[in-house]
Amino acid sequence: MEYETKSHCKYLIALHLILVVKYRRQLLQGNLGEFVKQKISEIAERSEFNIEEIEVDKDHIHILLTISPTICVASYVRRIKQSTTQSLWSRFKWLKKQFWIEKTFWSDGYFVCSVGNASADTIRKYIQKSGLVIPIHPIDAASRRSMGFLGKFR
Repeated sequence: MEYETKSHCKYLIALHLILVVKYRRQLLQGNLGEFVKQKISEIAERSEFNIEEIEVDKDHIHILLTISPTICVASYVRRIKQSTTQSLWSRFKWLKKQFWIEKTFWSDGYFVCSVGNASADTIRKYIQKSGLVIPIHPIDAASRRSMGFLGKFR
């Protein structure tokens, strides 16, 4: 994963996304699973995100993607879910037997977690070594009174 550059920012936003099939139906096997992976890759080519890794399990899919800071995570998820559901229903007519008339494929929610090239400890150590570190100490009641904090928040 490489840093991306736009006119006023440099970024690397990597996410681990998990989408689950509605009712945990074990449908992502064989041709259907490969079709979903292909469709998500096609969506990525047309959109502002890149697929780093993608793999299906029987009832869910794991996607490692990098995104742009200009669009919120929910928009990416909505685009992936809507497009794949429409494509699946037009290609695999037998899905009616699984979901009846409800044109759905994915469960309502999703899991997403930010992923970085460095752990929080690595970043903390980098910050501590990079210059003046001002330790943060809790302010006691006497100090708050002398600074005028206590009266403002009562």
